[in-house]
Amino acid sequence: MTTLLDVRDLTVRFALPKASMFGPRPHLEAVRQVSFSLDAGRALGIVGESGSGKTTTAMAAIRLTPASGGQVLFEGEDLLALDEEGMRQRRRDVQLIFQDPYSSLNPRARVVDIVREPMDLLEIGTPEERLARVKELFSLVGLRPDQLNLFPHQFSGGQRQRISIARALTTNPRLLVCDEPVSALDVAIQAQILNLLARLKAELGLSYLFISHDLGVVRHVCEDVAVMYLGKIVEMGPRDALFDAPQHPYTQALLSAAPSLSRRKSKGYVRPLKVSGDPPSPINPPAGCAFAERCPKAQAICRQTPPVLAPLAGAGGASGPVQQVACHFPGPAAEAA
Repeated sequence: MTTLLDVRDLTVRFALPKASMFGPRPHLEAVRQVSFSLDAGRALGIVGESGSGKTTTAMAAIRLTPASGGQVLFEGEDLLALDEEGMRQRRRDVQLIFQDPYSSLNPRARVVDIVREPMDLLEIGTPEERLARVKELFSLVGLRPDQLNLFPHQFSGGQRQRISIARALTTNPRLLVCDEPVSALDVAIQAQILNLLARLKAELGLSYLFISHDLGVVRHVCEDVAVMYLGKIVEMGPRDALFDAPQHPYTQALLSAAPSLSRRKSKGYVRPLKVSGDPPSPINPPAGCAFAERCPKAQAICRQTPPVLAPLAGAGGASGPVQQVACHFPGPAAEAA
């Protein structure tokens, strides 16, 4: 497999106001040395609770949020090192589908102009070719040609998200970043949009970086999954391996808390894992494992030494991604109980 996106030690820090005029400036550690890779033609889902840093990671990877350090190699080229014009040209290959279809479309523009806009900005094709491309994409995402001159308020939520998908496809991108693209939609409409994304991925050879808090959605769309907690990836690997046998206590807690998943008879989360307390502050992250104070398996080393994301013992030998975990004491949930 060919690696399309290779993120290495990505870090995002936000400066906060000083407590006093002469005091040090505190920083919020939103993303802390995150590394992952995405192969061409695959979908990587990044999951975690609110505030875990999953959306910030994706936005920093495509330079919509400033990164404080690291590398983001897209087809071997570091996006973080490009100048403004170089990144503008790379926008052809990397596009974004926003979370809210109600606020991501200009209410004063007709949808034909909304979908054509990326081609206008990047000067792709002639005006006639751009209009033909818009009509082609409308048909591809399940919209009618007679709807081209309507305004966004004349469409339902699911139709608006189809418009957003069509807009993202106008430049023939290699990578789509999907920031919770169905969370604002009804359940029945969610299924339609997810099936559309799966079909487009297969037909067009797209790769997805898929951000979601819904584990069922990620299981349906993604081949690989990364679990984030307090700005770090704590477990990552192929979908089936991670869902059927999660090794990190936080992953086990996430899966056991999902009603649609906890009923599955798989060894990783047959018995719900009880986790209490709140995550530590990202302004002052702990020295060891960030999950230690909430973890039923934590020992002294967990509070002193941060675990390193490493391949799980016995996970090698197969082609493609292998399961990795950042835990001093990985193992099935039954061992924790």
